[in-house]
Amino acid sequence: MTLFRPWWAVLGLAAALLAACAGPAERGTPAGFADGVEPEQLFTAGAEADPRVAARDAAGRPVAPVARKVPHVVRSPHGDREDPYYWLRDDSRKDPGLLAWLEAENAYKRVMLAHTEADQQALYDEIVGRVKQDDASVPARKNGWWYYTRYEEGREYPVIARRAAAAGAAYDPAAPEQVMLDGNALAEGKAFFQIGNFEVTRDGRILAWVEDTVGRGQWTLRFKDLDRGTVLPDEIPNVEASLAWANDNRTILYIEKDPVTLLGYKVRKHMLGTDPAADPLVYEEKDRSFYMGVFKSRSDRFIHIGLQSTVSTEQWVADADDPALAFRVLVPRERDHEYQAEDFGGDWILRTNWQAKNFRVVRVPMAKVADRGDWRDVVAHRDDALVQDVVVFRDFLAVNERSGGLRQVRTVRWSDGRSALLESGEKPFTAYLGDNPEVDTGTLRYYYTSLTTPGSTYDLDVASGQRTLLKRDPVLGDFDPARYASEFVFAPARDGTRVPVSIVYRKGFERDGTAALYQYGYGSYGISMDPTFSSQRLSLLDRGVVFAIAHVRGGQEMGRHWYEDGKLLNKKNSFTDFVDVTGFLVSEGYAARDRVVAMGGSAGGLLMGAVANLAPDRYRAIVAHVPFVDVVTTMLDESIPLTTNEFDEWGNPKDKAFHDYMLSYSPYDNVERKAYPAMLVTTGLWDSQVQYFEPAKWVARLREMKTDDNPLLFRVNMEAGHGGKSGRFQRFRETAEEYAFLLDQLGIPVAAPAARGAQ
Repeated sequence: MTLFRPWWAVLGLAAALLAACAGPAERGTPAGFADGVEPEQLFTAGAEADPRVAARDAAGRPVAPVARKVPHVVRSPHGDREDPYYWLRDDSRKDPGLLAWLEAENAYKRVMLAHTEADQQALYDEIVGRVKQDDASVPARKNGWWYYTRYEEGREYPVIARRAAAAGAAYDPAAPEQVMLDGNALAEGKAFFQIGNFEVTRDGRILAWVEDTVGRGQWTLRFKDLDRGTVLPDEIPNVEASLAWANDNRTILYIEKDPVTLLGYKVRKHMLGTDPAADPLVYEEKDRSFYMGVFKSRSDRFIHIGLQSTVSTEQWVADADDPALAFRVLVPRERDHEYQAEDFGGDWILRTNWQAKNFRVVRVPMAKVADRGDWRDVVAHRDDALVQDVVVFRDFLAVNERSGGLRQVRTVRWSDGRSALLESGEKPFTAYLGDNPEVDTGTLRYYYTSLTTPGSTYDLDVASGQRTLLKRDPVLGDFDPARYASEFVFAPARDGTRVPVSIVYRKGFERDGTAALYQYGYGSYGISMDPTFSSQRLSLLDRGVVFAIAHVRGGQEMGRHWYEDGKLLNKKNSFTDFVDVTGFLVSEGYAARDRVVAMGGSAGGLLMGAVANLAPDRYRAIVAHVPFVDVVTTMLDESIPLTTNEFDEWGNPKDKAFHDYMLSYSPYDNVERKAYPAMLVTTGLWDSQVQYFEPAKWVARLREMKTDDNPLLFRVNMEAGHGGKSGRFQRFRETAEEYAFLLDQLGIPVAAPAARGAQ
């Protein structure tokens, strides 16, 4: 539950969605009317007809909507560039010419995939048929209540509910349920709807939550009196999804976003029943390279303001009982020092990379927290293990570490310092800390999954070592994990580096060089792509497709150096690693050379774009979801969301070395006149992380330059943002479309999975 996760853990997950920046603009000018060009002149196919109906040539064949070129110069201190598709940017998203072109792309995609409609429906039915539609999360206890999320049969959105928790008693599913939020009722009549974070006052009476009805991440903060079941009139727009209640049960801290850049930069304090326009400013961050979050400590003692850039963090704290909420800094920020703090009695427990590249955990008296001479190791630095997350408990410390290329859970007892790593009989696997809202407990909740084992929630009694399986995510139908096998191998990169690869397939597969391969990768922001179970993926495995995750440099699977070797002036390692993994898997007989498809999204979409330019002949088809592909133009504009935050990830193009290096791999700038694989590209019109016009421009340039007859399809969600459509079943439709596209390109029939029945 996001309700209880520390801000830095949530940020680690959210960073995957914040993986790229928006691009530059000359604000206020509708793009379609630039230089006197009228909307109907901006693309050729379908210009005189309904853009929602695909145009056809004289022979009745679909015609792609080729975008016109409009002269435009992108200025740079290291050389201006001509960008004839810049007109596809419209910040208002109202320009009729632009919207008509996007609708024409959607129409072309639909007609080009019309022959797969039956396959899409079959795949969708398969995927939905494995889902237990009335499923629920494992309840987590906090301040006298058990909180959980559940879904109802056939409904798109979650119901957030709770039951009273008797002191010392186990969860009672027969106790009366209180529905706090019904996402289905709230979403009624809305094309897009999403509930973000939610927080309950310490006394359990008032609920605060944020919701988004556009998909752009400009959340609206709302409140509900849970005793009366009534929504309060207080409403605050344009905020982050980060909230913290003070212990007076009526004062909440939230983060105001810049309305232009969408960057959270001001912490404000709201008292229920007062005018939000008069909410006092608590903190303002002047450095636009920092993200911001607010959260309450698990002990309920402190409210934190967390600040994080790519290479630096800082935390401010206030006593949650203090009416003034006077904040003080713990350890002042400095470049290349990252830390997170959690209170424990009279001490702070810090996860820090000071003199510890892979992080360590230290304990220090609160009064001396900034005096590093008083820091005492609880978990020492190791060259072979990255400390990724820590959670403090009464009797022990829980640690998420990355060792051996895998995410694992370790416990350290306060009494004697004894350390224990939770063992698994599988490889690869993923284990991580679950929802643990209470400090005063001897039980650790953790989550376990693998490529063949559905997600499993466990409680561990740390003193005895006894594990209790609370829930294994159900997979309906004839699923049997024994029918599938996984491997964890290392592929040699061209510079000699060994790149970990997670592989899964249905038993009966033989490494004879004839199979189809679906290869996935990401490789940015230090985000690791863990080997986890997917019931949707079974629709590929059951048809004989091998699935592989290439853990390329740019993540942190092998430690902090793995990240540093895949960013800034080392970024190309991510791309060549992916291609080299493909070559290895083909050479080892996991796949036929002409039957490899690839997928990546967001910064993983950058990976796909770079790979398409670098080695187009290695891939039969590529899917690039919301891809970050216009690197230099985006990073030149500091007024756009995330740009300044990203300089330590990609480099600042005002520096010639970074400018030239980024320009040498930016997918949009390196499209050439040559053959490309079949491609499916997606975007959301309201995307605030990778704005729609980056993939739109890329598709336009690919249409102009590519010399092949392979399909290039562009799906634009006109009512969604970075994460796609909001409903759970709507997302399955998009997955079914992707799978149908790829299986069609691979020549694999959907109707009769060849691998079914193989044991």
